[in-house]
Amino acid sequence: MPDATDHRILRHLLADPEAPSAALAERAGVAPASLWRRLEKLRETGVIAAIQSRIDWRALGYEVQVSLRFTLDKTNPRAFDEFIAAARKVPEVTEIQTFLGSVDLRLSVIARDMAHWQGIYRDRILTLPHVSDSDALMLVSTIKDSGELPL
Repeated sequence: MPDATDHRILRHLLADPEAPSAALAERAGVAPASLWRRLEKLRETGVIAAIQSRIDWRALGYEVQVSLRFTLDKTNPRAFDEFIAAARKVPEVTEIQTFLGSVDLRLSVIARDMAHWQGIYRDRILTLPHVSDSDALMLVSTIKDSGELPL
């Protein structure tokens, strides 16, 4: 189980994932060798699953982001598998999530502009299999988007 020092390291790592190891060790109040050992242990135990880059899609020209919620026709036992397989083939789908409750799945979709979105929706989203109901939410602004936890 991670201790207070591990939590401190994780807080500083989340705040500045690109910080050099020496700076991270100094900020967390540990020696560089201790930092390395602790990070390795956190990786081995699955606490740190991956260190990822976050891409700003808007900087690449994708101005539209839509969250689509789907309820599937579950009379087909393969509905989830077939829907997910088809959704994975849509390049503009950046995230697929499944849920318990009235919504079965959620897709995050990006598009360059409204004309591009309309094409994606008409040609790729409306053709996804086993959909009984869907709802679209267009992102207007992001108020908080943080991986930080109360460590």
